[in-house]
Amino acid sequence: MKRLSKPSGAAFRKRRREEEEKRAQSRDALRKYLQPRQGPTVEAAAEEAASSVSQLPSPVAVSDSDSEHSSQALSRSTAVIETQLQNVDAGAVSEAPSSSTVILQTPPQTVEPEGPSTSSLNTIRQPTGAPSTSTDVCEPISAAPIDPADWPPNLSDSERTELVSRGPPVIRSDFSFPKKQDGRSCHHRHFFRLLTNGEKIKRSWLMYSKKKDSLYCFCCKLFSQKTFKLSKDGTDDWKNCGDILKTHENSKEHTNNMGSWRELESRSKKGQTIDNIEMAIIHAERRRWREVLTRLVAIIKSLAERNIALRGSTDQLNQPNNGNFLKEVELMAQFDPVLKEHIIKIEGGASHTTYLGKTIQNELIDCLSERILHAIVKEINESKYYAIILDCTPDVSHVEQLSVIIRIVSVEGTPQIKEHFLGFLEAEETTGEGLSALILKKLLQLNIPFDDCRGQSYDNGANMKGKNKGVQARLLQVNPRALFVPCGAHTVNLVVSDAAKSSAEATCYFGYLQKLFNLFSASTQRWATLKEHVDITVKSWADTRWESRINSVAAVRFQAGKVRDALLEVRNAASDPTIKIESQSLAEEIGSYRFCICTVVWFEILSKIQIVNKHLQSQTMQLDVAVDLLEKAEASLASYRNTGFDEALKSAKEMCENMNVVAALKEKRLRTTKQQFSYEAPDEPQTDALKKMEVSFFNTIVDVAISSLRERTGMMSDVADKFRVLINFPKLNAEDLEKQAKDLCQTLSFGEKSDLNIEELIMELQSFPKWPKQNMTAFELLVFLEEKGLKEVFPNMWVALRIAVTTPVTVASAERSFSKLKLIKNYLRSTMSQERLNGLAVMSINREISRQISYDATIDAFAARKSRRVKF
Repeated sequence: MKRLSKPSGAAFRKRRREEEEKRAQSRDALRKYLQPRQGPTVEAAAEEAASSVSQLPSPVAVSDSDSEHSSQALSRSTAVIETQLQNVDAGAVSEAPSSSTVILQTPPQTVEPEGPSTSSLNTIRQPTGAPSTSTDVCEPISAAPIDPADWPPNLSDSERTELVSRGPPVIRSDFSFPKKQDGRSCHHRHFFRLLTNGEKIKRSWLMYSKKKDSLYCFCCKLFSQKTFKLSKDGTDDWKNCGDILKTHENSKEHTNNMGSWRELESRSKKGQTIDNIEMAIIHAERRRWREVLTRLVAIIKSLAERNIALRGSTDQLNQPNNGNFLKEVELMAQFDPVLKEHIIKIEGGASHTTYLGKTIQNELIDCLSERILHAIVKEINESKYYAIILDCTPDVSHVEQLSVIIRIVSVEGTPQIKEHFLGFLEAEETTGEGLSALILKKLLQLNIPFDDCRGQSYDNGANMKGKNKGVQARLLQVNPRALFVPCGAHTVNLVVSDAAKSSAEATCYFGYLQKLFNLFSASTQRWATLKEHVDITVKSWADTRWESRINSVAAVRFQAGKVRDALLEVRNAASDPTIKIESQSLAEEIGSYRFCICTVVWFEILSKIQIVNKHLQSQTMQLDVAVDLLEKAEASLASYRNTGFDEALKSAKEMCENMNVVAALKEKRLRTTKQQFSYEAPDEPQTDALKKMEVSFFNTIVDVAISSLRERTGMMSDVADKFRVLINFPKLNAEDLEKQAKDLCQTLSFGEKSDLNIEELIMELQSFPKWPKQNMTAFELLVFLEEKGLKEVFPNMWVALRIAVTTPVTVASAERSFSKLKLIKNYLRSTMSQERLNGLAVMSINREISRQISYDATIDAFAARKSRRVKF
């Protein structure tokens, strides 16, 4: 085989001169299109390129390796513009080819602590009939991923330009780096260079790979021709990382690559790159896609806040059952030019990228919920102290859902009590061990330190409240400063339940009310008869919410005569003998003196309980105020026991007079108890029927209610007593003040950690200024310190009051989240995924924060996910 001879120096120079002449001709032909100008916008450049593209000559092929990249760039630029003009009208030159997509993100990109979604993208087929939106992207062009470990080894010019315009990924300041087996890890200090004079300069070229847990040099990975660790595999030698970075940034190779990076970045911003026409079209297409996505995000937020389903039975446009999301898109397209143009492209087949399918819906919902949770977590960390509120309920698909609520005191400006919803968790195990592990895992995922938890509140279930194996006991083992307070609203319900079950007459009374409701509600004709006679219809009552039974009692308390007349009319009109007998017996029972007395007594007791319960369910309820309300309720019941029965007799007589019945109790046959032993004294039976009813009914239920209230609120009172020194210190002597202050400091201490300084706290309490009014609550004192600017003077008082106000009282917020759960995941949407459920619930419940989320931030997060796989 004949070996090719090496060309001589003269021949080589001649060939190079000819190639340079060819390149000069190409540059002269494209100079009027590629030369940067001052003033015109990106859109103007795109229009100019499209209007003159027919005059462009074909790019001249060159043979040397140095000119190969320039020729490829010119070929791509011309091909993109020619394809664009073939696919769109002359007036729509700002649109990119349908087979390519435009990068939507704006630099710099932030590396999320939680990895972006890795769900694959589907491929759009040619539309047949109505345009389908079930898939979103058609044969996307590959683009460089965000993580530097995933970058291809040989970058093309377009990928390099894209990465320079995007900039190196930025690590959040709150990101927690993983530790290796030796306990070492990357640190945020590596991203700053410490000068001799003590100043710090940010290393903008340094980037972190979450996938490989390594550091890379941005500019060297893009431009370096040499192979070394920071440009190829990255470095994870955390022991010698400081020396490695210092040596690298002082190297000549790194300095040259930094200059190349900054030069290309500057030219790209000024539009002086060789592919500035293609970039102008890309920027114009990027702006169009951002406008489309802005409207889609707005539609999703609007539907999610109102708990409206997004999808229908089909994912095609202009179909009657395509769901609320597509119907909103079609409606807006009638008036909005951006969506109108987008729909026209889809229907005409010019664009196979729709962004209207269920996959994109889920990703946008996920992006929105992530931004909301990020804002919530940021506020929690700024507030430092928080409390957790948990409650469980089964959903429509029989999955146990654990609602997670975080209670904080916001310290930005005037202090505010806030309760934020973090999502639903699937509870596979409802034991104390399973639920406690589930909540700790959730807090760890959100980077919320459990050491800052100062309160926990659950219902009175054994798996939550258990003192040995309950959730509260297991969490107290991890953090003894997370004080447990049982739900006050559940406690009050149990108090009424205990009272009702203590008397046979009370149990029978609520049975008659339920039979009354069942009789009328079983027939539309009977219900219509009832509505003709009464203004307030009879109500059913719940087994768990005892205080809600006041609604069923109130319907009989003030219109017993009208209900009795309705029963008599039903009796006369009924043809069924069973209905006749039942309506007759209920009419006789309602007209009895005994029933009237029970109605008056229960209405008074439930009214007192309901007032307290409604106040306890407030989101801003505080521990000291709740204990004061419960103490007043106990005193009110004790006072009612002394005079309540006589007042009930008077009111019952008035009810009997309105119904024209005799106000008298029927005498029952006295039964004697057999004596078991000779020394037993015979029973003294009650001969007076009223006296017997007072003892067996009235006194029994009131005494049980008082004793149960005192017993069940004991744990809440114990926790409130620990903070009582903060509001009672003006009334205490020096000895008691010091003793209670030490108890509080001991409660808020664990190991060597303590929230308060005992000596400073005592001095602050003794020198606290005069209150603006008497009997101020802990929250009012907290606002007083903020308004007067005294939190710097009384820092320990400021911290103690924040912890006291943070302590929860009820789980009402978790109960309210269950109402949203039933609206979002109903029987028509029972197959909804857990991720979609959480995203919609977070947007619906935290709607105030959702409205503050920027559309641009959401689209940037969405683009950061998509740019890992496609250039759009």
